[in-house]
Amino acid sequence: MDEKIIIENVCQEKGVKILDNISAKVYDGEIFSIFGPSGSGKTTLLRLINRLDEKTSGHIYLDGVDIDEMDVITLRRRVGMVFQLPALLPGKVYQNILFGPGLFDRSKRDDTALALRYLKLVGLDEELLDRDGETLSVGQQQRVSIARALANEPGVILMDEPTSALDLTATLKIEELIKRLNRELKVTIVIVTHNIEQAVRVSDRSMLIVRGRKIEEGKTKDMLKNPKEELTEEFISGHLEEVR
Repeated sequence: MDEKIIIENVCQEKGVKILDNISAKVYDGEIFSIFGPSGSGKTTLLRLINRLDEKTSGHIYLDGVDIDEMDVITLRRRVGMVFQLPALLPGKVYQNILFGPGLFDRSKRDDTALALRYLKLVGLDEELLDRDGETLSVGQQQRVSIARALANEPGVILMDEPTSALDLTATLKIEELIKRLNRELKVTIVIVTHNIEQAVRVSDRSMLIVRGRKIEEGKTKDMLKNPKEELTEEFISGHLEEVR
């Protein structure tokens, strides 16, 4: 498989070292999970990939191009982001979905056919297009957030704990949606989770980060069955406590 994202010796410091010499590869078309205890630097690494935060040193490449050499707006069209809590803009559902396309093509700001296409992709009904986003359930809002990210036609979608605010039933539905979108759209997905079971359910390969350092990377199911590192065993067994 082709390498979609290459993370090379990445560090980040903000008074203290948050990420320490992280290297990893994400392949085109796969679901890649970054898991580990709370406070281990997972979200920070995710945010570096589309430059919501900036690294202290190292390199990140998207399709072979250093992201520091790319226009940041262009980068964020190619690398969409879904946050831990749904972050809908004030207004109607269709306005949220069309926000990105409308920035680059004013004719798309009211393209309800386009909005409907992405609404259906995430499994929501047409009647929700004209609803205010704040009136939706949290699960529906998260689906709209995913539709909004998809509307820019990105090659990569980053997801930061996208089910943490949901109950188990809604969580499983979002996980099925993630796998379906990956399968049907061939979009590469990088998902942050603290839940090893979720990583196993959704991802092809994974990386464990503890205290800002990569511990292990490989096929998710292989890491679960045959962990190579002691810290991986501790995390899987639930004996690795939250990082402070």
